[in-house]
Amino acid sequence: MNQPMKRLLLLCLALPACVKGPNYERPSLTGLLGGKWKHSDKANTKAQPLPDEWWKVFGSSTLNGLVSKALSSNLELAGAQARVETARALVGAKRSEWFPQIGSTSNINTQRLSEAGFGANLPPQFGSVTDMLRRDNYKSSLDMSYELDLWGRVKRSVESASASARAADEGLLTQRLMVASEVARNYFLLRSLDAQVKVLNDTIALREEALKLQKSRFDGGMANEMDVTRARAEHELARADLAAMERQRGSVEHALAVLCGQSPSSFSVAVEATLNSPPSLSMAVPSTLLQSRPDIRAAEAELQAASAEIGVAEASFFPTFKLTGSAGLESVKGTDFLNWENRVLSIGPSVTVPVLTGGKLKANLRASKSRYDEALAKYKQTILVALREVEDSLLDLQSFAQQRSAIEAALKAADETSRLARVRYDKGLASYFEVVEADRTVLATKLSLSQLDGQRLVSSVLLAKAMGGGWKR
Repeated sequence: MNQPMKRLLLLCLALPACVKGPNYERPSLTGLLGGKWKHSDKANTKAQPLPDEWWKVFGSSTLNGLVSKALSSNLELAGAQARVETARALVGAKRSEWFPQIGSTSNINTQRLSEAGFGANLPPQFGSVTDMLRRDNYKSSLDMSYELDLWGRVKRSVESASASARAADEGLLTQRLMVASEVARNYFLLRSLDAQVKVLNDTIALREEALKLQKSRFDGGMANEMDVTRARAEHELARADLAAMERQRGSVEHALAVLCGQSPSSFSVAVEATLNSPPSLSMAVPSTLLQSRPDIRAAEAELQAASAEIGVAEASFFPTFKLTGSAGLESVKGTDFLNWENRVLSIGPSVTVPVLTGGKLKANLRASKSRYDEALAKYKQTILVALREVEDSLLDLQSFAQQRSAIEAALKAADETSRLARVRYDKGLASYFEVVEADRTVLATKLSLSQLDGQRLVSSVLLAKAMGGGWKR
């Protein structure tokens, strides 16, 4: 190696590495996170961590089986897993730039020149040039290139790719949480519909008996025809309500099938009309959401990736130093190609300096900074949405608890009203219309109570989801 090359190589190695771009720091969240929840004192909660498999606190073996099936077979979850594998592979691709890139090149070329064109430039004494018109070349070499990461371009690229891979990992956890919560939400909606179907079946049986009674009274001259038609109308209306409720149940069951990765035609959930009380769910201070919510962690990882890309853009303003080399064999004859005398070698540093780029580098830097600002806004918005979801669920649980007490009292009053209406009707002090109205109120109140019990369980599911499922990571 000649002296100028040696000096240039030593200069490259002596330059101190300077990583461009900002080192990531979590942005200030002052004023964004409060010290306590707005409705936590009034909600039915306890300060104990949720288990990782948080759906098991509801005490339903059927729900546990459905969630397990969904987590293993849901197709959207499979897509999220594939995105994780893609992101991890891209990290490996970026890390490869830290190592020398070595490749092999082999070629055989045959070239024939024009006799008129080639011979016209030679003195007359050369005579015939036929033997000089054909040129063969045989060459095989190993080529090496290694970039000296003096400005941290490769380091920041790897940092960005690693952060994107973490975002994909957290995206997978977010998808798992969504799938589990959607299964639980639809499951309790299904159980609420089962309870309402039971109420309607019981009502249909009672109205069928009432219709038979009115027919008997009419045949005995103790009731008019209007009482019979009213009893028949109420009976048919209850049957219509039952058909609508069964249709809703079928739709919810189909949704559960898709969540579990199965065809609706081969999926079913047995009827169970029992609705348990919501469990006491755990709570912690709002700041825990930064670690417990995978979507917040994913948003922060995306923010870190955007921060690293600023460093990549800044490093592009500086010279690129590379060590390149090539070693192999080259010959004009195939017969002596492998002779040691035909070896070729080249090695030395190279420098690429951006001079005129038409504003491309500055535009890329502005774009990277704007993408960081966008990621920062998304990160803070994700936190705000998470806080709102928790507060909404806490408020729902508080309101539904108060609402249930009122509906229970209303149901007692409605049952008593229905009893008194029948007594008055039997004594001839009231028309059958009063009985019908009183029975309608009882039915509507029972259906409302079943709906509310399902909503309370769904709100508990949404609270667990809003808190990020299990706290332990």
